[in-house]
Amino acid sequence: MALKQIQQKIKSHEAFFITNPFNISYLSNFTGTNGQLFITSKKAFLLTDFRYLRVAKAVLPRNISVVNLTKSLPQKLQELCKDHKIKNLHFEEMDLSYIKYSYFKKELKEIKFEPVRGFVEHFREIKSSAELRLIIKAQRIAEKVFLEIRQNLKVGKTEQQIAWEIEQLGHIYGADTISFPPIVGFGENSGSPHHQNSNRKLKKGEMVLIDMGMKYKGYCSDMTRMVFTGKPSSLQKKIYNTVLEAQETAIKKLHAGMTGLVADKISRDIIKKAGYGKTFGHSLGHGIGLEVHESPNLSTGFDKAIPENTVVTVEPGIYLENSFGVRIEDMVLVKRKNVLNLTKIPKKIEDAVFLIS
Repeated sequence: MALKQIQQKIKSHEAFFITNPFNISYLSNFTGTNGQLFITSKKAFLLTDFRYLRVAKAVLPRNISVVNLTKSLPQKLQELCKDHKIKNLHFEEMDLSYIKYSYFKKELKEIKFEPVRGFVEHFREIKSSAELRLIIKAQRIAEKVFLEIRQNLKVGKTEQQIAWEIEQLGHIYGADTISFPPIVGFGENSGSPHHQNSNRKLKKGEMVLIDMGMKYKGYCSDMTRMVFTGKPSSLQKKIYNTVLEAQETAIKKLHAGMTGLVADKISRDIIKKAGYGKTFGHSLGHGIGLEVHESPNLSTGFDKAIPENTVVTVEPGIYLENSFGVRIEDMVLVKRKNVLNLTKIPKKIEDAVFLIS
């Protein structure tokens, strides 16, 4: 369906050269390490080598033909451009390296190369019902993993050990792999938004930040939860409830047509009013699908409207350096008038308290 929509936007004597592996997977189902798409208004070709011919033929839709690269890629592109009377070749400027671009330009002297950005990604923003089922399945696996990880928290376990357990359990419960390396922060390490896991051991009564996601049949999930292994202090309660209010208010107000900038401002204003505006240094959220970070974004720099049937994260945070941090993250499906929350792990502060011995 997406391929047909793309072809409708291609003029005669034009072609699109797709090199981004996620865009290739989205349009063709092909996930091999050597593959490029050449798309005209009427035809589409996957260019690959002998190693992947059988795989490609098994997964490609009928409207994409496989081409065996017995010649160099520039030579084959030159052939295709000549056969289809192509004058302008659009390429993905965010993906094609400068050295490859220079090589193609040198070999295809008669072709005008035109850069494009976000062309296929725009179509990827809106999720089909099939894509949504895979994202939800990835999230349900992540939730099973999280509950088991929380149940097995023990004094003396390291951040790295828990991160490895998350990956192992994901495979056991049916995930392809993790969406991204899990972030596990104990105590003061929770105050670093993208903390790198260490050999630091969990102490009794410490709070824990766990940011994790699973990938299922190519589609990602993403979730962050806090765990208080002892009774939260008054400051921890204040910070947690401020972040929760900022998140739940944004979720309640978010809808299709709202810009990412406005969505971000809803949460940011609540955190600013509480006196912690300078401690919320990242955006409110991001799109998710084949990649764990993709368009659209809930950020101050995204002034476009959020389309209906996109999936985005909502994840405000407050981070107190050398003390602790709180981030709460859900994935939501954006609808015309509201959103559907795809994350089912409870998040009231009493739900986050899980005492350990």
